[in-house]
Amino acid sequence: MTTTPASGPVVAAVDIGTNSTNLLVVDAGGATLERLVTVTRLGRGVDARGVIDDVAATTTLRCIAGYREVWESFGADRVHVVATSGTRDASNGSAFLDQVASVTGSRPEVLSGEREAALAYRGVTASRGGAGSPRGADEWFRGSHLLLDIGGGSTELVLGGAGADGRPELAGVHSLDVGAVRLTERHLRGDPPRPEELLNAIGDVHDALEEATLLDPRLATPGVVVGCAGTIVTVAAVEIGLAENDRRTLESRLDGFRLERSAIEDVFRTLATESLADRVHNPGLPVDRADVIVGGLCVLVALLRRWDAPDLMVSTRGLLDGVCAEISDRT
Repeated sequence: MTTTPASGPVVAAVDIGTNSTNLLVVDAGGATLERLVTVTRLGRGVDARGVIDDVAATTTLRCIAGYREVWESFGADRVHVVATSGTRDASNGSAFLDQVASVTGSRPEVLSGEREAALAYRGVTASRGGAGSPRGADEWFRGSHLLLDIGGGSTELVLGGAGADGRPELAGVHSLDVGAVRLTERHLRGDPPRPEELLNAIGDVHDALEEATLLDPRLATPGVVVGCAGTIVTVAAVEIGLAENDRRTLESRLDGFRLERSAIEDVFRTLATESLADRVHNPGLPVDRADVIVGGLCVLVALLRRWDAPDLMVSTRGLLDGVCAEISDRT
């Protein structure tokens, strides 16, 4: 996907996640020039062994080298690379960051869970609450709300409300050590997963939320829920049978989409009871996410059940949009 950039600096950001490595390039006006998502599975085995394995590191480094060619082709003036749960939890994470620096020219920033959450919130809410918000999305941010960002290794929860100017305002952030890859490796060994494995994974999420709620009771009744990142966007794509791989089509169809909890439960029952060989044939489900999507769904259904949330709003924007906005502030 390419567009003609607005005059002024072009900025780019790379997110080295536990499950995928992602690139966003935006022009001076904040318009997307390129958005790429590549499953590299850097966090494979990190939960159990505490180290990034050589194959995952090599795959991720090759992906980043390819991304550098992309951002340079757009003439990006500022580039910022961030790393999340898979890197911060690995004992050899620092050595891996040195390798990334040799490819990009600068050492990535390792985000704490809380900073990751705050950046995702900024990315999702940057254009909400005013003219241009998709499908009346501003309504979701007029009162108490929570942004749910399910990653491969962790899940970020961001509490928000309406500020004095009526636009979304961050009110608190929490990071839970549960995610699509982590729960899959920890609990889901059957193909398809056995009922007791699913219950254990969901129980893990409940325990993590209970601990966080003791620290911040507002998490017990968070208001409306907004969701971003791979698991939630994928579940929405499966629900509507969105087989197109074009990113622009995905964003236009899903950004601001109201995803009912009953539909999420239907997708969960379908995917969790299928073998991997059958699961990959579901329209909207990328083949390279099929092995961990049930783990991500365990996080999603566990949280929505505990909150008794009737639905959530899907956002195709997130962490990288927040990083790019922050870069633009500095230029």
